Amino acid sequence: MTVTETPAPPARAEDPGGRARRRAGRARGIRLALLVAFLVIFLIPVYVLLVTSFKPLTEADPGRAWALPEVWTAQPWRVAWEKLAPGIWNSVLLAVPGALISAVLGSMNGYVLSKWRFPGADVLFTLFLFGMFIPYQGVMIPLVQLLVKLNEITQSLTGTPGVFYGAIPGLLLAHVVYGIPICTLIFRNYYVTIPDELIEAARVDGAGMLRTYWSVVLPVSGPAFAVVIIWQFTSMWNDFLFAVFLTGPQSWPTTVMLNNIAGAQTVPYSQQMAAALLASVPTMIVYVLLGRFFMRGLMAGALKG
Repeated sequence: MTVTETPAPPARAEDPGGRARRRAGRARGIRLALLVAFLVIFLIPVYVLLVTSFKPLTEADPGRAWALPEVWTAQPWRVAWEKLAPGIWNSVLLAVPGALISAVLGSMNGYVLSKWRFPGADVLFTLFLFGMFIPYQGVMIPLVQLLVKLNEITQSLTGTPGVFYGAIPGLLLAHVVYGIPICTLIFRNYYVTIPDELIEAARVDGAGMLRTYWSVVLPVSGPAFAVVIIWQFTSMWNDFLFAVFLTGPQSWPTTVMLNNIAGAQTVPYSQQMAAALLASVPTMIVYVLLGRFFMRGLMAGALKG
């Protein structure tokens, strides 16, 4: 009697590439799930704001914040717009020119401190950076005194009331000056990444400081300008402390007007939610338009300078 041996199954070939792809797929799935979870958590307040803004005052109650409106109405939006419109216009008059002026001044400072070296440039740059650590509260009283004095000087010279203390120009001046340190830092670190050979070539061709800046440096400054404009626009639009101290009722920006939307007997939650969404729209638009340049400009110079 002969016993036949059953042949052993062939050894399964290892597939390291397949295991690596499966691990990479699982990692991508985990990252995607985490991103979706964070997105949902981030959007929860937006959901509450949105659904509450469409509720009548009788339904706008914190105990029913999660519930959809039984009766949808746009009345809170109309009331919020009527109350907030003057403040939005004041904020536009403040934030748009203020962000542009800050970007131009920061660009010029950063260009000089990075490409046109002079004795004491590092010391001056350090002094610029000290301004980033001065709190608003530390300069409030001398700032008010300065703007009041500027009003008096303007009135004595022109015979008309001054436009600094209690008005938008004074608030704009305060934000532009206060923003010079951070704007200079961003542009200086960005311009350090521009090869010095380009500047030297422009000098050889006979270009001076301003010509080199206009023809060589400025055309490649888009990402840095985007970072500074977003930073300063957001800072000016969301400012409350300077606005309360330095402006009057006719010049109050959005944040102060938003704070004043309150009822005498009952709190108009739906109107406050609608006003909060209206106040956030301009900054959202700026981020959508310039956001793709933000990280590129913010990280430029992170490894140099």
